[in-house]
Amino acid sequence: MKSHFFAYISRLRFISRWALMRNTAPENVQEHSHETAVLAHALAVIRNERFGGHVDAGAAAVAALYHDAPEILTGDLPTPIKYFNPAIKTAYQEVESAAEQKLLDLLPPELQGVYGPILRQSDPELHALVKAADKLSAYIKCVEELKAGNGEFRDAAVQTRAALETMAMPEVDYFLETFMDSFSLTLDELK
Repeated sequence: MKSHFFAYISRLRFISRWALMRNTAPENVQEHSHETAVLAHALAVIRNERFGGHVDAGAAAVAALYHDAPEILTGDLPTPIKYFNPAIKTAYQEVESAAEQKLLDLLPPELQGVYGPILRQSDPELHALVKAADKLSAYIKCVEELKAGNGEFRDAAVQTRAALETMAMPEVDYFLETFMDSFSLTLDELK
């Protein structure tokens, strides 16, 4: 069986994020997925080392690498549209689920059992960490855009920070307290 799965995955780099916002630094889904994987891994490590958790940090990173894979088929629908109302949110979740299944069906049957739980994020603990890492990635983007003088991201930064703070996840709070301020610094200030 020939499979197009990884050819599709490699096309994440052609899907732009933040489509409704003026960006000083364009971002694509592949870049975002990498950053989200780094952050999910970090949150898992923080949970384990600081707060006595027992989550597989590698599994968190892998789940994050694939968390936006359905966007290969759906594109990146901006958050204000995706969550405009409950009907649109539910309909879009159905579209995402169909896209996940389409991607899974592209794999040879012997690999589907491994990639199914990754694409569907079936582990609730990993899912929560990936969602938090995804939100952190969005907040970092907002902070970096504001640092570059792009006021377009001001409201998004406030809303995203508030969402992070209401997650009630100690590893997220720890990351915000310990690491977040550095994203506002220039290269020279990072000494």
